[in-house]
Amino acid sequence: MNADAVTSTEDPSSPPTVPSTVVWCCGRPYVLEGRAGRARWMGTDYRGRPESLSSAELQRRGWSHRRAS
Repeated sequence: MNADAVTSTEDPSSPPTVPSTVVWCCGRPYVLEGRAGRARWMGTDYRGRPESLSSAELQRRGWSHRRAS
């Protein structure tokens, strides 16, 4: 076991909450824009148009910290 490992009480399936964090969803990057009381994930849809997702929608679609290969 790694003594330097960091433990977290956050649900690992929940998206991060730090503004400007980048995650991947459906093969496209999304960035968390933090606004007072209303954070949203901004990215683009399959046609390149801006798309805004809530954390719940991002979690439902599936996300990761790394782009799928």
